[in-house]
Amino acid sequence: MSLFKRNNNSVAANGNNFELAEIALKSINDGVVILDRSGIIRFVNPAALRMIDFNPMLSAVGLDLRSVFRLESKEGRELSDQENPLVLALASGETVDSFRGSLIVGNTNKRVPVSVSVINAEGGAGDKIVTLRNIAKELEEEGAQTEFISTASHEMRTPVASIEGYLSLALNPQTATIDARAQGYLTAAHTASKHLGKLFQDLLDVTKLDDGRIRPEMVPVEMVSTVRQMADTFYGQFPDLKISYTFGSSNSMSDGSGVKLDQVVYGYVDIHFLQEIMDNLLDNAMKYTPAGGSVWVNVRGDGDRVLINVTDTGIGISADDIQHIFQKFYRADNSDTREIGGTGLGLYLVKQRVEAIGGRIWVESGFGEGSTFFVSLPRLSSEEYQKRVAIINNQKQFAPQMNQQPAPAPTIQAAAQMVQQPAPQPAPQPQIVTQQYQQNNGGTI
Repeated sequence: MSLFKRNNNSVAANGNNFELAEIALKSINDGVVILDRSGIIRFVNPAALRMIDFNPMLSAVGLDLRSVFRLESKEGRELSDQENPLVLALASGETVDSFRGSLIVGNTNKRVPVSVSVINAEGGAGDKIVTLRNIAKELEEEGAQTEFISTASHEMRTPVASIEGYLSLALNPQTATIDARAQGYLTAAHTASKHLGKLFQDLLDVTKLDDGRIRPEMVPVEMVSTVRQMADTFYGQFPDLKISYTFGSSNSMSDGSGVKLDQVVYGYVDIHFLQEIMDNLLDNAMKYTPAGGSVWVNVRGDGDRVLINVTDTGIGISADDIQHIFQKFYRADNSDTREIGGTGLGLYLVKQRVEAIGGRIWVESGFGEGSTFFVSLPRLSSEEYQKRVAIINNQKQFAPQMNQQPAPAPTIQAAAQMVQQPAPQPAPQPQIVTQQYQQNNGGTI
């Protein structure tokens, strides 16, 4: 029976309109699926069936969406129910705007790149209308653009570094003698060259993930201690800025002797991506918080998610800017932000990294009221954490020797050793801990 046919006389008068609507849905190239509130397919157009290579002799109506439409992230990871935008939209009642990923096609495991949107159907019955747009050609064009940006950024970074080096020499009293006016000019030029160098580096970092040259390498970690160590790399900068810094919840558990203990929360993340996320969020919090303000970082379990917050008492973000704050090159334009340097890529990079490891990021703020950035990541149970640790340890034990193919994933021990060895980056890598509780050693200035 057609979804658009009606039996009552009042609708019969408009029968032609319903027939035309059905013809249109069957003719367009975009896939259209209508789901009821429990995720059962009520209608699916031919374009959607072609995308998943569904047998046209069979009917998808009445089937659960999970058995028909399997989604994969753009990084190549099949999405669980906790990450699948269709399942999340059904559970929360929220809409989805242009989620990018791939449809996994039947038994062939062919991937079809799609943009997925979900809206609520009119009528209040809880139905969802899903649209699936094939974006293969669009991605091809974006890939060419990304390659150009990446190549240009790499080539221009070298001369900019040379300019910055010569300006540093000119400003050094041990290598050059200049008057006060010339020093002012050269200082401004040096600041501009550093800003330009940061822009090129950000462009390279963004394009590497956009074009698939880097993929997340996931490891199980204890999230509270890991994020604490990452955040504490900024510890020494807060006193100079006259900003107070606090890590952890005031509701931490006690061991009975009055010593507060952090909650133990396990996650599955890419360590380097998580470091970039925390670096950018904390750098923003410091830049936009005036002297006398405060920054608070916390990690806690929230059902099957790990929730990280970075909260500041800074200048805040207007409602208009919040809608665009995670877009590439977007910067809020007001008298308070114009004097603060930035490339407009930091929060885009953060969103990109968060989504690459199966997470979600959002911000709650008001202009002049401070900001809280939330990062929600998949959580592991204690049993699942131990199981993944054992798997990685086994991979190390049976890994081929150096003259053979290397192991495909880093081990827990290797990740921990990276923390203890000197690294070229200023921020040390976090340790992975397995003890049940860790003492809260303060962290408040």
